[in-house]
Amino acid sequence: MNKNLVRVSFIWMMAIVLAAGFTGSVFATGDGINEKLGVPIVVYGETLSDSQEQEVRELLDVQDAANVEEYTVTGEDIAKYINGNPNSNMYSSAKITREEEGHGLDINIVTPDNITQVTPEMYANALLTAGVENATVDVASPIKVSGHSALTGIYKAYDAQGVQLDKDRMQVADEELGVATDLANNEGLSQEKVSELLTEIKKEIAKQDPATKEEIEQIVKEQLNKLEISLSDADRQMLVDLFEKMRNLDINFDKVASQLDDIASSVKDKFNEIVNDEGFWNKVETFFKDIFNAIRNFFESIFK
Repeated sequence: MNKNLVRVSFIWMMAIVLAAGFTGSVFATGDGINEKLGVPIVVYGETLSDSQEQEVRELLDVQDAANVEEYTVTGEDIAKYINGNPNSNMYSSAKITREEEGHGLDINIVTPDNITQVTPEMYANALLTAGVENATVDVASPIKVSGHSALTGIYKAYDAQGVQLDKDRMQVADEELGVATDLANNEGLSQEKVSELLTEIKKEIAKQDPATKEEIEQIVKEQLNKLEISLSDADRQMLVDLFEKMRNLDINFDKVASQLDDIASSVKDKFNEIVNDEGFWNKVETFFKDIFNAIRNFFESIFK
């Protein structure tokens, strides 16, 4: 075999090894198991094929199945928890990492192009209404779906862990998600605008503490005017009925509104960081420069 060809092949092999090793040292993560709060919980959609489930594992960063608790969410579960169709196909999946008291709720949609109806704010609204707090929730799907399977999976995970979520609040949370979806479909509103409307109504309920349905109607009217949203009489009434049900539940709207503000701010900050942060791109550039400098130095040491 040509000696030059052998040398070139060897050099390229070493370059790949060096790059891979360097990448691993920069990006390797893993904070270990939190012995106080327990391992993360992962819930997979029942309809996933073996290859799709493996893809979801990678998307949700499940590196070792021994370090998570795993469940499967079924059509029976979607009927039980959110009054869905028991024959539904279940693809969207979720990983729940419990956090310390006061951390709040973080929602990360890992595959935003494949979760077509439920936004991070919608998940947050529904989960906070149901009583889920202090957790990081990652959602993923290998194909385009609405995202309801993941929400069901989160409820199932808490149930399986012995955390008693209020059934009435869960029912209202499901209705809230349905209202959000209907408003987006019926009125041509963006999902973000619907989330903003629901959040602003909750914040105003926290501020005013309405005692009657008429006061709820006034708050809904004020927020629709404030956001310059026009709804049909039927959809306006749907909103009033939803928040009247919430008013009759033991929900701390001050706490919910505060967490929703934090979530909205976090989503905005992450977007701005990705789009505008020159420092981020400088770090990427520096990373690759370091790789090539390491490879160059290695080559020079060979030929000296």
